[in-house]
Amino acid sequence: MKRIDLLKRRQARLKEEIVANLDLLMGTIGKSPSMAGHNLTTKVEGKTVSLYVRKDIARKAKEMTGRHNKVRLLIQKLSKVNWDILKLDNE
Repeated sequence: MKRIDLLKRRQARLKEEIVANLDLLMGTIGKSPSMAGHNLTTKVEGKTVSLYVRKDIARKAKEMTGRHNKVRLLIQKLSKVNWDILKLDNE
């Protein structure tokens, strides 16, 4: 099998994995000792914003922020594969 075919298969797998993980939240879930619940901290237009996260949804919110990190890594891998495909297409 040619290298370009392997790269295109990898590209398709990465795209599928990205789509499968789009149920995400940007930010960090934290808990202050003085607070009863958790908070989601993220940047909005250069400013840090914290949102209250109820205790009953904190675990789900933490999973969703983890998916955001996973998607970021997958996009970096996809970019590398796309670059390799671009180079091979133009040879």
